[in-house]
Amino acid sequence: MNTLVRPPRLLQQVYPGALWRMPGRQKIIYLTFDDGPVPGVTTGALAVLAQFGVKATFFCVGDNVQKHPEVFAQLVAGGHRIGNHTFNHLDGWKHPRMAYLRNVQQCAGCVDSNLFRPPYGRMRPSQHHAIRKQYKVVMWDVLSCDFDPGLTGDACLEMTLLYSRPGSIVVFHDSLKAAPRMLYALPRYIETMLNDGWEFGVL
Repeated sequence: MNTLVRPPRLLQQVYPGALWRMPGRQKIIYLTFDDGPVPGVTTGALAVLAQFGVKATFFCVGDNVQKHPEVFAQLVAGGHRIGNHTFNHLDGWKHPRMAYLRNVQQCAGCVDSNLFRPPYGRMRPSQHHAIRKQYKVVMWDVLSCDFDPGLTGDACLEMTLLYSRPGSIVVFHDSLKAAPRMLYALPRYIETMLNDGWEFGVL
């Protein structure tokens, strides 16, 4: 399970220059969300974050931004940072270089950010080489696995707590698929970490 929750070192070497974890030894965690904005799910996550006074970074799918501009506006108004997650949530391994780059650029039309995270954590080296010239590629140190319907919310919570460490970039998903586990684990994760003296930073 370790290689699933925390990316293996070999994978980190494939994308030189990408950000996997913030430097330093302070007890600071960096929350990120992928795949939104989605009504009811993103708004639920925003409510939890507001409850605890925590800011996060949302890697948004351009198509979802266009479909749900009011939710996107809400997360921006809440002081959260945004990032590009392609327009159609493309798997870089399954798309040619130029088609993938055009999709990233299409997302940039509605998501104004210098941060990029590839859906599924997958890009061809040629795609990464081109994207890193314009964006800071942000990966992760801890994957909550909230997208896995075979896991319970408690399991996602326990794994995320177990592998969190100073500087961890933690991924949750504000998608319909992940919603039951994310909305269960997120408030419990934040509360547990705050009670243990941790802080939450923004990328």
